[in-house]
Amino acid sequence: MLNTIGRRLSLATRVALVSGSIGVVLVTLAAVIGYVALMQQLDSRALHSLQGKRQLIRHVLAEIGAADKVPEHAARFAELLIGHDELHLAIVGKDKVLADFSPLARESVACCGNIANRDGVANWRSRENDRYTSLTDNLALANGDTLRVILSQQRADDTRLLQEYMQAALIGLSLLVVLVLAGAWLVTRTVLAPLAEFKKLARASSSVSLARRLMPEALPLELRGLANDFNAMLTRIDIGVTQLIQFSGDLAHEMRTPVGILLGRTQMMLSRPRSNDELLAALEANVEELERLTRLIDDMLFLARAENETEQLSIEPLSVRQQAQTVADFIDVIAAERGIRIEIDGDASVYANKILLQRAITNLLTNAIRHATENSVVRVLAGGNADEGEVEVAVENTGAAIAAEDLARVFDRFYRVDKGRARQAGGAGLGLSIVTTIMRLHGGRVTAKSGAPDENPGTIRFTLVFPDKIAKVQ
Repeated sequence: MLNTIGRRLSLATRVALVSGSIGVVLVTLAAVIGYVALMQQLDSRALHSLQGKRQLIRHVLAEIGAADKVPEHAARFAELLIGHDELHLAIVGKDKVLADFSPLARESVACCGNIANRDGVANWRSRENDRYTSLTDNLALANGDTLRVILSQQRADDTRLLQEYMQAALIGLSLLVVLVLAGAWLVTRTVLAPLAEFKKLARASSSVSLARRLMPEALPLELRGLANDFNAMLTRIDIGVTQLIQFSGDLAHEMRTPVGILLGRTQMMLSRPRSNDELLAALEANVEELERLTRLIDDMLFLARAENETEQLSIEPLSVRQQAQTVADFIDVIAAERGIRIEIDGDASVYANKILLQRAITNLLTNAIRHATENSVVRVLAGGNADEGEVEVAVENTGAAIAAEDLARVFDRFYRVDKGRARQAGGAGLGLSIVTTIMRLHGGRVTAKSGAPDENPGTIRFTLVFPDKIAKVQ
């Protein structure tokens, strides 16, 4: 129930309630401490007054020769009590009360006559429930005999003062509670006011409007880090939305071409009667387009699964040379059609997923064969930096140089340096994107380099970099 109510309250209200509660506890504690301190001070003052009167009574008793003479000096004792209506005195001998000056004094004999604590102080209440403090002591006469003296002070004024203090404290406490709650709420609202900028920006942001950003320098120092993180999040979302929009357009374009070809060819075949040979040729051509469309769908499914992968990869130590040779044997027929020879140099051991490693090498080799000069050599180079724990797997070919603006985008989905040639060769522009995703899953990266003019501008190299610290370079 309390949790439900708490969730319905605003943050400002919750902070104000917590701050106000703390303030109430502190103010209440201060009031209690004040009450205790005042009560102790009043007790100390009453005791000090009783001790002063006891000293005067001691002097009077010291001048009296015997206990039976005490009643004769009653007037002297009464003089000590003039102007102190709250004081009551009783003098007790061995067998009887020798002198008392009020009914309350006689009552104090029955209550405190036998008190035996070290200080001789007792707090008690009369039959009328009035509060009294009594001081008892054995005082000596002139002949050396001792009498029991009971001096009591009525504490009605002190009780009234304490009651007035409590009433004032309760009234003040109520006002302070209101002021503390109001102040806490006002301070909280003021402190949280800058968060309204986050709210405005969140409301103004949409899939078609993600350009606005917070101004960290206009916010309090404590919120600048949050503002920077919020801006970074919006930037990532903006990039993601832009890429998604571009990807959706590219995907529609890529699928529209084979679907359009299939539809057009099929409609043409159905426009008039066709021979078996014509129908067979059309079906064979349709199969090629369907295979291209299937590869496109498979690649998209792979990228979707890879980007949403939550389970850890199953990795094992693999020989790069052995995996590259397996791939080379598989695609050697494709390379032979263009007179291209695949060579593998060096070796290294890397911890990776076998299927994904083979697919990454396959995509790089297929891309290299597709763009290499006929009757040339495509090389797979394995090695790395043992000190840094990195293993590099490079695929190198000779062909047309890649411009700098194209080199920066070769890993983008559906991007082609030579768009017409890539489609004719069966490429959809996803192979290098898949390689990038595979390396990201392994915690590595892939780089692309086109030879500098002072070297061989036609040398193209794509390099897989595995950062595994337990990789072994041979």
